[in-house]
Amino acid sequence: MPGPRFLRLLHRVYRGGASVNHYFAGRIRPVGIACCLALVVSSGLGLGQPRGPVYLVFSFTLALLTLALVWAFARRPRGLRAERHFPRFATAGEPTRGKIRVTNPGKRRLAAAWLAETPPDPRPGLERFLHAREPGESQRNAFDRTFLYYRWQWLLDRRKLYDGGGSADAFSLRPGESAEVAVELTPRRRGIIRFDDLRLLPPDPLGLFQRRIRLPAPPATLTVLPVRHRLPPIELPGSARFRIGGEAASNAIGQSGEFIGLRDYRPGDPIRQIHWKSWAKTGRPIVMELEDTFFPRHGLVFDTFPAPGDEDLFEDAVSIAASFASALDTRESLLDLMFIKDRAHVVTVGRGMARPEKLLEVLAGVEAEPVEHFDTLARLALRYRDELTSCLVICCGWSDRRVGFLRQLAAGGLECALLAVGRGPAPDAFPGHWIQSGQLARDLGKLPRRLVMSH
Repeated sequence: MPGPRFLRLLHRVYRGGASVNHYFAGRIRPVGIACCLALVVSSGLGLGQPRGPVYLVFSFTLALLTLALVWAFARRPRGLRAERHFPRFATAGEPTRGKIRVTNPGKRRLAAAWLAETPPDPRPGLERFLHAREPGESQRNAFDRTFLYYRWQWLLDRRKLYDGGGSADAFSLRPGESAEVAVELTPRRRGIIRFDDLRLLPPDPLGLFQRRIRLPAPPATLTVLPVRHRLPPIELPGSARFRIGGEAASNAIGQSGEFIGLRDYRPGDPIRQIHWKSWAKTGRPIVMELEDTFFPRHGLVFDTFPAPGDEDLFEDAVSIAASFASALDTRESLLDLMFIKDRAHVVTVGRGMARPEKLLEVLAGVEAEPVEHFDTLARLALRYRDELTSCLVICCGWSDRRVGFLRQLAAGGLECALLAVGRGPAPDAFPGHWIQSGQLARDLGKLPRRLVMSH
């Protein structure tokens, strides 16, 4: 293993090389790259061997490159304004389209230009480069393990937020004209994408080079939701069973049932239940008495404590949680998402509460905890045991600590259905439903109608 000083030098070299590559890749078009290669080859062939055709190729390509470079540098559109219009939500791995409205208030025509959103810098910091481990790195040869180029490329790829982000077609603007330019991108992972670096790409007339001019535009954000998978009809455990996608049985909160009768007003009665006609007849406040109607309340306990190296399992667990959160019909029920991130969190959606999209937004931004706090998570879930009609626990992997966590829930009187995601087949005597990493759609589609209880 190379020493820390050598690794710092590697990081500095790779970071500088990535910066140079980004600079030239954004300013030299494919045809320009071909001309540069032709210039290099012709200059090499012409050394010491005076050949007329070689010199002609060298002179012609040099003239083209010089003319194109000067022309590209001379293109300086001024005064352009832009406004982003992106959808509020997108899904990881699925293309999404936005529109950018560009206005040319100047007096000169803008001809044949493109737009491109610049993603955040994906280059990893020194600490991440030092401590990260590329999957399968130990199997590489000694040269690759010494210079760690594949680790650097793996980190760059993991930190890239999206692919694309540029306009497919060139557009032109006359003075005082506006146009809407379509931009398509594919988010690579869940999270929040902030757009704050919009670039105008006007090429030279020969199409060899282009400038990257920053356009002033208000920033915008795009919430990338986790990947969701289709679930079969499922009955969660608990006293009030339900069918995902169907009507829920009554069993939770509220007073919105049928009319029973009239009675005198008591302090604390809601004003909307006052029967005004009866008050007018009797001269004293009368209220309508309604039948209590209750709705089921379901708990979704999410394990945010992946083991080191199990970041992929954590992403799979987030996808499973999002699948249940989006499949459950919360119009006639409540759903509590419980997890630990720095502290205990409970997010409730459903009837009379936040909309279901709120839960997906939370899951889009949830992060793994470096330290396991199963005792805190157990106390959080047991705090709501008397209010929950069913509970589902989603675990990231399987371990003795998770066995103890489930026993703690059972000892507190909260029986739950268990789903765990991991690599390979299920461990021996696993007490719940095992979801194999990389096969989420297959295994979730095979879940039985009634989930088994963990003991």
